Amino acid sequence: MKFIKSLVLVFIILITSTSIAFAQETTQNTDSSKTVTIKVKGITCSMDLKMIAANVEKLKGVSSCRSGKMGTTSSFKVKFNPILVTEKEIYRVIEKTGSCENPEEKIYKIKQ
Repeated sequence: MKFIKSLVLVFIILITSTSIAFAQETTQNTDSSKTVTIKVKGITCSMDLKMIAANVEKLKGVSSCRSGKMGTTSSFKVKFNPILVTEKEIYRVIEKTGSCENPEEKIYKIKQ
């Protein structure tokens, strides 16, 4: 009977410690990512939206870049790890992306 009680006690301790460890790991992953909305002026076609999003997603630390509707000012929701990449680096990539009509022309500006 003592053996069964000891076995149950060890089993409970094992389950409790495992669930606490997983809870801490999930919290750390959630805290390390940041989501920002970046407004960009100068976008003239829908291909520009796709090119900017693709270039931003190439950055190490960026997990997603989703564009909104095209207009005089378009917005992008960027989810990234601020330890690996800064907002200024993301801005730089956006502003250095060439337009679909003329890849050498750098027409995009971040609206602050």
